[in-house]
Amino acid sequence: MINERDDIVLTTQEACHYMRISRPTYLKCLYSGKIKGTKVGKGWKVLKSELDRFLKGGDGPQPGNGNPKYQTLDPKHYQISPV
Repeated sequence: MINERDDIVLTTQEACHYMRISRPTYLKCLYSGKIKGTKVGKGWKVLKSELDRFLKGGDGPQPGNGNPKYQTLDPKHYQISPV
């Protein structure tokens, strides 16, 4: 059950202010799934408890965990040509 104190719904502007990050950075976190939110109309809504989880380093997508956006590059696949 969610703590009643943490069950506060924040708008994009409020979430950015709370986290002290820019709007584009916040939206990147939402689109990549690092922060779980809900699109309502033209804006996003997110629980304060979700932002706290993210800020504490909660279990969002990490590099190499199957998310293609965060795959570790293998240097064997790249050739360095002399200049």
